Amino acid sequence: MSYNLNIPKLNNKSLDISVNIGECLFILGANGTGKSSLMHKFYCGYRDNSHRITAHRQTWLPSNSLTLSPNEKKNTETNIHNSDSNPQARWKDDYSASRANIAIYDLINSENKRARKIANAVDSKDISLAERLSQNDSPIIMINELLRLSNINIEISIKDNEEIVASKLGGKPFSIAELSDGERNALLIASSVLTVPEGTLLLIDEPERHLHRSIISPLLTLLFEKRNDCAFIISTHDVMLPLDNETSSTLLIRDCTYNESSVVSWDADILLPEDEIDELLKKDILGSRRKLLFIEGNESSLDKPLYSLIFPNVSVIPKSSCRDVDHAVSGIRNAEKLHWLHPFGIIDNDRREQNDIEKLKNKKIYSVSVYSVESIYYHPKIQKFIAERQVAVIEDNVADLIDEANKSIISTITEHKERMAKRAIEKLIQHEFDEHRPKQSDITNQIFNVSIDIPYHLNNELGILQGYIDTNDIESIISKYPIRETQALNKIASSLKFINKKSYESAVRKLLMENNDALLFIRGLFDTLYNDITVD
Repeated sequence: MSYNLNIPKLNNKSLDISVNIGECLFILGANGTGKSSLMHKFYCGYRDNSHRITAHRQTWLPSNSLTLSPNEKKNTETNIHNSDSNPQARWKDDYSASRANIAIYDLINSENKRARKIANAVDSKDISLAERLSQNDSPIIMINELLRLSNINIEISIKDNEEIVASKLGGKPFSIAELSDGERNALLIASSVLTVPEGTLLLIDEPERHLHRSIISPLLTLLFEKRNDCAFIISTHDVMLPLDNETSSTLLIRDCTYNESSVVSWDADILLPEDEIDELLKKDILGSRRKLLFIEGNESSLDKPLYSLIFPNVSVIPKSSCRDVDHAVSGIRNAEKLHWLHPFGIIDNDRREQNDIEKLKNKKIYSVSVYSVESIYYHPKIQKFIAERQVAVIEDNVADLIDEANKSIISTITEHKERMAKRAIEKLIQHEFDEHRPKQSDITNQIFNVSIDIPYHLNNELGILQGYIDTNDIESIISKYPIRETQALNKIASSLKFINKKSYESAVRKLLMENNDALLFIRGLFDTLYNDITVD
């Protein structure tokens, strides 16, 4: 059995998806992208065979026992069924307490039905049937197993008066109404899933809302396994949940369009389990925009917040090294089934040779025209923009602030001149070694020598750097040398009347949000990347 789903797209086309029994589809997207509307559309398409679990909304238990008669339960289910078909169900739920009551009713009723079947088999003297029926775990046994494997240390049981109680680590039983929000939600989700009829389409809204991922991830995975006779659609913000379930499909929702108050189309793409994608790349893709910008650094480095301002409407994803950036961009561009993604990369200049820069650009990987990200933050033109903003609130003038900053740079670089020169030629020497290292034709029984005149390169670089120092060429010093390895950054920040470099760097980011000239200047440091991203 298959559930065939049609998703109208923004380009007047449609995306058709089938979710078969035993399969799971995750719907992943940010707030406001239309996930709830899409879940409602799917529910309405198969309302007679689907069951909606509103795990993202507050749930409570007015009681831990049966408070509904069979007739009241049937009428309440009909009311919920009709309510869930109403467009308002996307954001409103008048039956939260009733849903919890029905989940408890179904759990107790499932236990009773199992017990009656076994009893009837025994009464009929069909002991073999009774044994076979008893081998199928009861819902309570399955729930306790799921809770234990999902890192929830409670155990559920039914008392003689059909009240469900919980106990922690063998302690005194207490009403399940007293469980924590997370424990209660885990119980209600498990109860609802385990008691639906075979072949049901289960739609679960944001199960991670009340549950830590150390709980919800194993719980969902185990429920999928227990109910492989059903189909699942899970709406979530947690990009890790699809990764935890390798055989699932993932629908990536990025935006939607409205006709009055109703969503009529979605910006969506599908990742199928048969799409062979590197696990790390898949993690980068999930939850991202179509345009991806891989950069050197990490989540807490200076790169990400700066590049997010320079290149808006692009997902900026840090990678540990230039090699990782290359792997990510090339991996996605070479994956035929990811044609809807547009990856780019930024790497530090590190004094790369021009032919190397061109080769990387052909792969959509761009080398910033200055040494590193600090060279952008502390570029003389950016310093001047910042100084102009500073004098608007303090009694000083731009020329004096810049002059003080320049003096601090010159004195610091002079002190570390030899170390700066050595760091600068490190890549150059490595490149020269790569150029002269033996090729296959050179591999013989003879000794092969590679000779690099390090004193020549070092003296040459020292002469160049001294020239910049003598002429006060601050732009060249900041653009071509790893000044972050000195105290120059702190001294620049102090000269411009900031408490520390962190405050200065924050001011630079604020500048880019408010000053278009500064933003355009920095974009120019990335060759044609901004235009290429815009038109790609």
